[in-house]
Amino acid sequence: MINRQNLTDRFIRYVKIDTTSDDNSTTFPSTKKQFDLANVLVGELETLGLQDVSLDEWGYVMATLPANTDKAIPTIGFLAHMDTAPDMSGTDVNPRFVENYDGKDIILHKENNVILGVKDFPELKDYIGQTLIVTDGTTLLGADDKAGIAEIMTSLEYMVNHPEFKHGTIRISFTVDEEIGHGVDHFDVKKFNADFGYTLDGGMIGELEYENFNAAGAKVFIQGRNVHPGYAKNKMKNALHIAMEFNSLLPITERPEYTQDYEGFYHLIKMEGAVENAMLQYIVRDHSREKFQNRKDYIEKVTAFINSKYGEGTIKLELTDQYFNMREMVEPVYHIVDTAVKAMEQVGVKPLVRPIRGGTDGARLSYMGLPCPNLFAGGLNFHGKYEFVPVESMVKASEVMLKIIEIYTNK
Repeated sequence: MINRQNLTDRFIRYVKIDTTSDDNSTTFPSTKKQFDLANVLVGELETLGLQDVSLDEWGYVMATLPANTDKAIPTIGFLAHMDTAPDMSGTDVNPRFVENYDGKDIILHKENNVILGVKDFPELKDYIGQTLIVTDGTTLLGADDKAGIAEIMTSLEYMVNHPEFKHGTIRISFTVDEEIGHGVDHFDVKKFNADFGYTLDGGMIGELEYENFNAAGAKVFIQGRNVHPGYAKNKMKNALHIAMEFNSLLPITERPEYTQDYEGFYHLIKMEGAVENAMLQYIVRDHSREKFQNRKDYIEKVTAFINSKYGEGTIKLELTDQYFNMREMVEPVYHIVDTAVKAMEQVGVKPLVRPIRGGTDGARLSYMGLPCPNLFAGGLNFHGKYEFVPVESMVKASEVMLKIIEIYTNK
């Protein structure tokens, strides 16, 4: 059904376009280079013959595949994001194929001794015999979420080339800045005009997520006082030491590396500074709204404690909500989850319904009036040089998308 070669060709073409977002930018989208991929996708959508193809000033790509049946069928949206995470370079991505994977360690970069090893990444064993697309050990891959984009585009290609495949109106959007929590800041839900949607932005094959973390971002600015160390007694306030003290007051066991499933965390993602000034940047996550609020309250109490100890104004905290758990928005239309489960089962994929230990554009869209659970795109180890995606998982993701459409068409 799915043209495997076209799917992988698209994916390789997309990942070679640098679309890294920037969480320090004041523009939207945060990087102009995201338009480079957006323009490519607009051209490909127009070539496929989709209607209402648009690229707006904010970088959102939208398009319509009109219904080819008179049946009353819900308008379904499918979405994926174009940006890649700023955690690691997305420039000069040079992916390679590992055919018929043998279950052994994969050398990604011999000179730098970068190895995708089975001991550290035991999930590799699940893909023996398959074709893996891996990095060269110097950049991320970009399967998050260019795998999702390639899967949507390939499914569209199938429907365009097979008019016997009946479907209702399908709406498509490719978004920007998802990786820095701003993916749908300017998204026009009314213009998108879908009854519900699905993001193809999940990980390993079978993942289906309709609940996610509540999320906030925290930036901690520390004002120190630099004095010559020979005369520093009772005068110097070392911002670096204060930063370390601040971090030590957050529970060690509530970091990502010590938590799983529904357990929340504080995640230090950036630190910089010198004696005079320092900065710590965190993401704060929890599935429970109550526990999420408790986490935010606690980080404010730590701020107050440091200020009481070293003087008011030593710490300035910027704490910003990013998105909330989509579950309460999806449950009233739970048929969209049930349908995705049935679609996976019918194409031979075991559904793995689990909470997202993070978020997607769908989380915020659900609160904007577009219920939008998340489907797997197939990649693993996102945001780093150990990222990989099995081609077979990408094919199945496209098949699941088509099966969802088919189930709603045949109801």
